[in-house]
Amino acid sequence: MTRPPWDEYFGKLAIEVASRSTCDRKHVGAVIVRDKNILSTGYNGSMRGLKHCSEIGCLIDNGHCIRTIHAEANAIIQAAKHGVSIDNASIYVTASPCFHCFKLIANSGINKIFYLEFYGDEKIIKFASEMGIQLIDLKQS
Repeated sequence: MTRPPWDEYFGKLAIEVASRSTCDRKHVGAVIVRDKNILSTGYNGSMRGLKHCSEIGCLIDNGHCIRTIHAEANAIIQAAKHGVSIDNASIYVTASPCFHCFKLIANSGINKIFYLEFYGDEKIIKFASEMGIQLIDLKQS
């Protein structure tokens, strides 16, 4: 058995985290890592205590489901809730972040975004470049 490289390993973990997603439109998982240690995880799902899309359907506004909190936001929220610093960390996501989540990632101090699928917003490329945040396509590496 061959051990997978770290980036592949954390990418596969993000896929596993995505299996907890409760929005049928897109299952997304996120894993925040620093120094090869997992700091936090998140998947897209409804606000705590409320019914999920899988139970009552999506709440669509302007073509997007707004019932869910995105995986990246949930991973950042979980780190904050548990007092875990994510400054200078990396995030592994199954789909590249929307612009809103990108802003959360940028302001949280995460400086590398690894993704398995480019999904959505081209603006993140420009802003990541300006801010020195690395965007890394795991399918290309």
